[in-house]
Amino acid sequence: MSQKNETAVLVLSLLITIALAGAGIWWLTSRGGIPGGSSPENQTFSNSPTGNSLQSEQQIQQRLSAGKKLLISEKASTKKQAAVEAIASGNYNAAISDLEASLQANRNDPEALIYLNNARIGNQKSYTIAAAVPIGTDINAAQEILRGVAQAQNEINQNGSINGTPLKVVIANDDNNPEIASQIASAIANNSEILGVIGHFGSDTTLAASKIYQQNQLVAISPTSTSVQLSGVGSNIFRTVPSDRFAANALSRYMLTKLQKQKVAIFFNSASSYSKSLKDEFTTAVYGDGGQIVSEFDFAKGNFNAAESVKSAIAQGAEVMMLASNSSTIDQALQVVQVNAKRLPLLAGDGAYSAKMLQIGGAGATDMVLAVPWHILADPQSNFPQTSKQLWNAEVSWRTALAYDAAIALIVGLGRNPTRTGIQQALSASDFSATGASGPIRFLPSGDRNRAVQLVIVKPGNRTSYGYEFVPISGL
Repeated sequence: MSQKNETAVLVLSLLITIALAGAGIWWLTSRGGIPGGSSPENQTFSNSPTGNSLQSEQQIQQRLSAGKKLLISEKASTKKQAAVEAIASGNYNAAISDLEASLQANRNDPEALIYLNNARIGNQKSYTIAAAVPIGTDINAAQEILRGVAQAQNEINQNGSINGTPLKVVIANDDNNPEIASQIASAIANNSEILGVIGHFGSDTTLAASKIYQQNQLVAISPTSTSVQLSGVGSNIFRTVPSDRFAANALSRYMLTKLQKQKVAIFFNSASSYSKSLKDEFTTAVYGDGGQIVSEFDFAKGNFNAAESVKSAIAQGAEVMMLASNSSTIDQALQVVQVNAKRLPLLAGDGAYSAKMLQIGGAGATDMVLAVPWHILADPQSNFPQTSKQLWNAEVSWRTALAYDAAIALIVGLGRNPTRTGIQQALSASDFSATGASGPIRFLPSGDRNRAVQLVIVKPGNRTSYGYEFVPISGL
């Protein structure tokens, strides 16, 4: 491809990205299956003010809610708004009625289901956990995580609760911002009623908050943070998502054994802990398997040029390109996909698992192989895909499944010993095991989930509105 044609492709991809982004956001809000953000690490879009991240105590309290205020106001029904006012005034019966009506109109609303279960508890004794999500900066990912938490809460409270005591959930919006997350972690830790935390979203954010939780002996389980920096960061920090080491090893083996290729160029974001972690682990795995990294390209550089980078990679002998993009660099990754025009096979981490990759990547992304923590079609024997679809009236993503697993782990821990230290001891015990959406939940001494990743491939299909879908690769 000539430099002129490469430039034309790049300009076209940028125009398509701008034109279609709005439609993708609408589709993602109405469906549960494919995430709108891409990786669990940085912002995709923001509807929060920018500037100094440090906030007053009052501002932080406005970011937490068990039902007295809406944190997700977008498309909130009048019934949902009335329910929040009813909860704030202690009128739980009215709130229950309004939230049930709101959910009849929009079944795919996890905030409403959490507040409904909280309202049903009213002033009864309950066990409380918090779910920290990036509502202000990645509403789709936040709702995906909350769906998993809400489903677990709904199931346990409808089936005898935890030894007779129901589960209450406090939602926290940290904007996926490390500074805000630290402040929220302090507010959560200072609330003695909160016995465990699900979160946070990105690895940088979880790393920042984990220091506070560790100091206060409060268990936090992240369903989405994959950086290897989190391994062993503290005895109270766990995760239900496999670390980047698992994804890197799976992608390296696929390249060497299935593609029969040895030379790879890596595209990554040096400003993201997740992206750097995946890049470093993949590099180690490739050299360990007998392959070679021929070049690296940093999305974070101000002069990054997709056309020139692809041209350089090919000139240096690359046989494969690996995209370790995160959500803030999904557009650059898409430019690489389109400029590549299927000349070299593509590999990617879960950062590329997004609707945009299907919507805009399209034919150029066909046959791209991604390592993701879970896929709804990968385990046909599991009940979770069916129960989640019945509850939400939509297919759910891996973030929902692993948030569900995080909630189940806390529920089992609460059942053993409903104190902060008791939950930590339960999850750390050698005999700890729980059954989640993605199979058995067990933790290594490092707090990591001992579980393999799932490889998926982009293929033409009708399970999405784009004509392309992610399909599990079996037998690996």
